[in-house]
Parts: sequence; structure tokens; C-alpha cells
Amino acid sequence: MKNIALQSIDYYLVTDSTYSRHGTLHDVREAVRAGCSIVQYREKAAETRRMVEEAQAIKELCRGRALFLVNDRIDVALAVDADGVHIGQDDMPFETARRLLGPDKIIGLTVHDVAESREAERLGADYLGLSPIFSTGTKQDAGKPCGTDMIREVKSAVSLPIAAIGGIKKSNIAEVIRAGADSACAISAVVCAEDVFGETVEIREIIGNNKRI
Repeated sequence: MKNIALQSIDYYLVTDSTYSRHGTLHDVREAVRAGCSIVQYREKAAETRRMVEEAQAIKELCRGRALFLVNDRIDVALAVDADGVHIGQDDMPFETARRLLGPDKIIGLTVHDVAESREAERLGADYLGLSPIFSTGTKQDAGKPCGTDMIREVKSAVSLPIAAIGGIKKSNIAEVIRAGADSACAISAVVCAEDVFGETVEIREIIGNNKRI
């Protein structure tokens, strides 16, 4: 099943061209080379044509090596035949996204608490993006941090894989994984780095070491 595969993922790259030091394609190439096995293309400012072209290029970088998801934009995901999408509470309704994408594509859903997590499981989401764990500057409308205790609560309430996001960096990612997250998104810690490959390797090592504890 899709969610079983998603539970084995460690570092989850979410792209951000606003913060990227070297550019989105460079970030994806280096992160995947370092073993990152899931990439979410998140681009809020570009026109649709550019997004489709960039998404196609990212898909090729991920081919056979990493799952490739598109944030919010169902049309872009369909245009390039991505592996799936990630949507938020205020984006296209889950049922509509599933109807458009079909049963085999991955759909992740952003949640903020136990109630939203249970509803996401009822709807048939493949994984949860629990957010924000800590204060974050990469998403202005992220909301109030829920902390690592919420990871524990959600983990006890649902069986879906949990990808933690929001203010995560090398200094706190161990705490996030020990709380029960299956994977974690450290955005600025990677895309702002001079050495994206090296940062991804280090983060994956931290996650791996703490998943075994």
C-alpha cells in the first residue's frame, strides 16, 4: 500500500524558490543524489507555463529515485503525470482532487490537530503533513506552532504516515522523529545551504539514528 511506502521515507524535500540559494532544480538534484526519496514542488509565484516546465524537469530528476508531488496545483500534477499532490485545508476539496487524480496517485493533506487528522484518514488521505511544528518563516500563513506533543497525539489517533513540517532544522529534528513523525521537512536548512547534498546527508543520518531509538 502507498502509506506503507511513505512510512519508510526519512527526509522530505519541499522546494522554495524564494529561499533557495542555488535554484530549485539544483536543490532537487542534490537532495535526490543524497538519498532524499520524496520531493514536493511548491511554487507560489510562477506562471503556469513555467511551473509545468519546471515540474517536468523535476520529475525527470526524481525518476526511479524519489516520489514527486506537486503542492496545491492539481492541473500541474496532471500535466506532468506526477506521483501525486499535497493539498491544504483551504485548497481543492479532497474528494474532488481524488476524483481528478484517480485512486493510484498519492494525496497528502495538511493537518493541524487530531480532529483534522482523523478527518483526513476518513477521507482516504495517503499521509498527513502536520504543520507547523515550530515557528516558521517559509510559510507566512502557517498558523500557531503545535509542538511535538501534537505529533504524539496524532500518532496515537490515526494510522497514516506523518510528515512533520514547520521550523524544523538540524537542532530539533531528532526531537520531531522521536515524537513519532515518519518523515520531516527541513526547508530553509537545506535550500539556504551552500552544500545541499551535505545538509541532506546529515539530516537523513539524524532521522535514521532517531527512528531506531
